[in-house]
Amino acid sequence: MAFDINRIKEVYSNMEQRVNKAREITGKPLTLTEKILYSHLWDGTATKAFSRGKDYVDFAPDRIACQDATAQMALLQFMQAGKSKVAVPTTVHCDHLIQAKEGADKDLQAALNNSNEVFNFLESVSNKYGIGFWKPGAGIIHQVVLENYAFPGGMMIGTDSHTVNAGGLGMVAIGVGGADAVDVMAGMAWELKFPKLIGVKLTGKASGWTAPKDVILKVAGIVSAKGGTGSILEYFGEGATSMSCTGKGTICNMGAEIGATTSTFGYDESMERYLRATDRDDVADAANAVKEHLTADPEVYANPEDYFDQVIEINLSELKPHLNGPFSPDIATPVGTMNEKATKNDWPMDVEWGLIGSCTNSSYEDLSRASSIAEQALKKGLKIKSELGINPGSEQVRYTADRDGILKKFEDLNARIFTNACGPCIGQWARYDDPKNAPKNSIVHSFNRNFAKRADGNPNTHAFVASPEMVMAITISGRLDFNPITDTLVNDRGEKVKLDEPTGWELPPKGFEVKDNGYLEPVKDGSGIDVIVDPDSERLQLLTPFEPIGNEIKGAKLLIKAHGKCTTDHISMAGPWLRFRGHLDNISNNCLIGAVNAFNMKTNFVKNQLSGEYDAVPATQRNYKKAGIKTIVVGDHNYGEGSSREHAAMEPRHLGVAAVLVKSFARIHETNLKKQGMLALTFIDERDYGLIQEDDTFNFLDLNEFAPGKPLTIEVIHGDGSKDIIVTNHTYNDSQIEWFNEGSALNLIKKENA
Repeated sequence: MAFDINRIKEVYSNMEQRVNKAREITGKPLTLTEKILYSHLWDGTATKAFSRGKDYVDFAPDRIACQDATAQMALLQFMQAGKSKVAVPTTVHCDHLIQAKEGADKDLQAALNNSNEVFNFLESVSNKYGIGFWKPGAGIIHQVVLENYAFPGGMMIGTDSHTVNAGGLGMVAIGVGGADAVDVMAGMAWELKFPKLIGVKLTGKASGWTAPKDVILKVAGIVSAKGGTGSILEYFGEGATSMSCTGKGTICNMGAEIGATTSTFGYDESMERYLRATDRDDVADAANAVKEHLTADPEVYANPEDYFDQVIEINLSELKPHLNGPFSPDIATPVGTMNEKATKNDWPMDVEWGLIGSCTNSSYEDLSRASSIAEQALKKGLKIKSELGINPGSEQVRYTADRDGILKKFEDLNARIFTNACGPCIGQWARYDDPKNAPKNSIVHSFNRNFAKRADGNPNTHAFVASPEMVMAITISGRLDFNPITDTLVNDRGEKVKLDEPTGWELPPKGFEVKDNGYLEPVKDGSGIDVIVDPDSERLQLLTPFEPIGNEIKGAKLLIKAHGKCTTDHISMAGPWLRFRGHLDNISNNCLIGAVNAFNMKTNFVKNQLSGEYDAVPATQRNYKKAGIKTIVVGDHNYGEGSSREHAAMEPRHLGVAAVLVKSFARIHETNLKKQGMLALTFIDERDYGLIQEDDTFNFLDLNEFAPGKPLTIEVIHGDGSKDIIVTNHTYNDSQIEWFNEGSALNLIKKENA
């Protein structure tokens, strides 16, 4: 039975009326995305048609999910909101703070030893405020959500950018910063700019070595790492219905890597099968009763160009397996063409590690298809050339896969079975003692992201993304350019052998099974529970409200002009820094240490204009803060892409940065900056980025006239006394300007609750 069947039935009971009204208001047939959005309006039934990419709209999500790294700051903020219980069903999942090193049991125990203070805090806060708690080892947040909470036609938000995974079950599921989640936990509306729509028509049917992962790897190559920003991707066509539910989840999951707001699929038989297999017959029955509203109107898929802002068509029968990377998940290379590309770019051809798992590819189907390749290696006498690591997606998947002998096939190849957790996917991998000086090498994995230093902290690791079965084949061969469709391998008897096509099960033939899924239900009344934070703790710190920046910014200094890609990993690194996610001052010591200084092309080495000396970014910024001087960060395109971590906004805010001025923002990061009461600005003329010099001082000339749609003008005074005027755009509406005036969105919530 579903965790919240009554709430799901309530959504479905309103759907027909709200969809019909939206169809009437817009005067046209509706996409699935529009049906879900219009049926989740904060004000209920639609009264106007919204303009895509323009109108800010208030929504009422059905639920919230938080992972342990981001949940700390989100719940620390919620504790200030003055509420006794969360207003919307919420869960916390402990999957980020478990480092992959020796294997599941030892690694889980090490995490419990090292992060017990944080886990206890999260458990007690969850219990106090009516939040469901999934213990360490229970599984990766997005796989657990798919197995337990996701439902067709629903809307959810989560404090992780890969919340979008739930689109595999027909949801509109969107990654947000913790401050957004706090709004909804506190019973307020959630605001989103009404997205543009990209339709992806899938024809044909995948077979052989081609997997659902290859669809999104292909799309990433077409759209680029920022091409989906501000858009929802809706997949449809015979190719979509031919895929498994977890395969759909894989495609939606990695949509975050093209900047998409989210991705989704219409309800079909594969989703019904998955719901019933995961003990949710009640949800399947309820969905079947309204299934016409859980997919687009027929006219939309018949003539998609009339209803989507962009249409992409992919023939799965012709799609080849892909290998994307290194350093960016949108560098797409069809398998079989890697040799020339790798040789030209001097990518290491020998593969040292293959990693299978993460929230993207850790389902039963993923593991079964990869294990079919492992089994072939054992039977055909092949020695595995690379090291192999496996992260099951949940305890239910792990237990069932172990019962069915799937994990043993990996273990017989000397694989390391890690904990049901994120592990290497988020940098929680103890691969090296000294990652900074580790050698140049290549790895392949089934994860979603492959930014430099992401997996193991080594800037020289070239990480490539592929399907689990392709990762398994390349790991056996030990070669980046191995093509299992055409190439042969030599076995231990000196014979040339060829790997057969992978096989597997969409769902376990004997059904899912688990002894302890790791879930803790909160008490009905948490008023008697005390949440204690040690004032001397290095891991946790109660928050102090931010003071308003004010509408007079004069004499602000340049902290850093970031060159090129500057993701949230560059602004607030993960890996060893995850331990400080609940302590704002301590984690602020990693603020922008990964950003490349445009004036010397070094990281964590910027000029302090007060002393003339060069120092680390956090130390320099703390010096400015001590002197009472505001600062500005300047950046390039798609600034803040990647993980949803709001620490990338809270750290600069805590240290005294007043504004971030860039060519363009990633959606979540721009919102996070706004929520924390900062200025998020873009150059009207991108060429003005080139005007910024190392010794610049900034005066905001018209901030006292801050208003929606009105550009802000900045006087830039250079070190030689010369001046430039830069005009900047912003996307603030009246409510968001109020956040700025109050110092943060949370300050406004507290004020309203008081």
